[in-house]
Amino acid sequence: MSRDWSKLQIVCYPDPVLRKVCRPVEAFDADLAALAERMLELMRAEQGVGLAAPQVGLPLRLFVCNVTGDLKDDMILVNPEIRETFGDAESQEGCLSIPDVTVTVRRAQRCRIVASDLTGRPIEADGADLLARCWQHELDHLNGRLIIDAMSETDRIANRKTLRELERKHKSSRGVVAL
Repeated sequence: MSRDWSKLQIVCYPDPVLRKVCRPVEAFDADLAALAERMLELMRAEQGVGLAAPQVGLPLRLFVCNVTGDLKDDMILVNPEIRETFGDAESQEGCLSIPDVTVTVRRAQRCRIVASDLTGRPIEADGADLLARCWQHELDHLNGRLIIDAMSETDRIANRKTLRELERKHKSSRGVVAL
């Protein structure tokens, strides 16, 4: 029987789960499929292009993404690893777990990713530009890294007030238990 993931929500900085190195997914079952579907729903509702499991409070090596918005382009990557990278480019990035913050991040322009699908079958794919950037961003989440770790001094100054407000909100909500 699958868990009810309907109450799952996106967690925001500075929630400690966002800093955890995630553990591998071991069970490829209906529960994992239901979790991935809920993550896709949350990602779409917030108009994001990717969402990693720690962003919904679960320290698992799983992320979903879709950079085109076309449902046929939904990707669910379990236990992903980037194997090769090519070139590099700087671009502005935001994050669903750090609302209203944008940071200039240098990433590989193209990369190859290996992962498993929801049944445990291997996947290997090449991505470029926004897709490659998305994969790298989400993989950072699985390793406890956030875009704010790449902030320049200019980014730090520009985002200081917003980050402090997120920290204040988190501190004041600590007594509330959410799933």
